[in-house]
Amino acid sequence: MNNFKSIFKEEKPVIAMVHLGALPGTPLYDEDGGLDGIVKNARKDLIALQDAGVDAVMFGNENDRPYEFDVDIASTASMAYVIGCLKDDIKIPFGVNVLWDPIATMALAAATGASFVREIFTGTYASDMGFWAPNAGKALRYRKRLGIDNVITLFNVSAEFADSLDHRPLADRARSAVFSSIPDAVLVSGAITGEAAKLEDLESVKKALPQTPVL
Repeated sequence: MNNFKSIFKEEKPVIAMVHLGALPGTPLYDEDGGLDGIVKNARKDLIALQDAGVDAVMFGNENDRPYEFDVDIASTASMAYVIGCLKDDIKIPFGVNVLWDPIATMALAAATGASFVREIFTGTYASDMGFWAPNAGKALRYRKRLGIDNVITLFNVSAEFADSLDHRPLADRARSAVFSSIPDAVLVSGAITGEAAKLEDLESVKKALPQTPVL
């Protein structure tokens, strides 16, 4: 397991999102603005967030709705292109997340030099996208093959747009995931993007995992 504090020096780091515009091939893609428009807007957000003093940023494809579990290569390649265009502007640690594809996320981390990744790596869910059953073993073995063991893994243990089919309490699922799938930190999310996690969920998970960073 990698050391969360090797990347995040603060006790409670602020990780800000750079939501890329919809990427080529996805329904909401702006063909007039193209990739240059995505780069321009992402650079504006990145600089504003860094100037505000955040500890890290994460690049994601939140606008690639409807979401998929097996993301098209064009989306991952486009994200790599955009982040590559921004590399000279990035002054703080950054992470990546290709929704909702752990393998594509690891590939993007390798291509861009990201310090961390966030994804749904464990669990079984009924979701807006259908039956959801990620494979942490496959994703972490892929990380090993790519030679990016230094990339920190942030595991969401409560999925957005979904409901767990595992009836164990969230704290038990989180504790189990930490033992079985060796994340560097666990994340607790709200029901949908932009909705805060329930305080009681955060408290129960942190109580169950006093030695594991919980965000």
